[in-house]
Amino acid sequence: MKKIMMICLFLLGISAVSFAQGRQRMSTADRVKAMKESLKLSDDQVTKITAIYDGQTKSMDSLRTAGGDIRTQMRPMMQATNDKVKAVLTPEQAAAYQKQMDEARAQRQNGGGGGQSNK
Repeated sequence: MKKIMMICLFLLGISAVSFAQGRQRMSTADRVKAMKESLKLSDDQVTKITAIYDGQTKSMDSLRTAGGDIRTQMRPMMQATNDKVKAVLTPEQAAAYQKQMDEARAQRQNGGGGGQSNK
């Protein structure tokens, strides 16, 4: 009986780890690389957007370590980051970026998870 219980706990642990790994966010470099390809960013835009996302990552890490209600604190931070990114983009790029954000939001709301699709 103990062996069966240990095997079940082991499998549960493996499942939890693999699920958590599947939900990891993209790194700043991966996000900017995907944006560079899809939005045809200039090198100057890449530099500026990388700095914006690096700043957001540091702020989010600070929130996570501070604890509290992270979700309500992150939402305004993410909106501010999106506004900063849009300010770096041309009007055409900003429209395409907004479309990508809307599609990703719709996918998450439909249970599709986070992460970018490869279209």
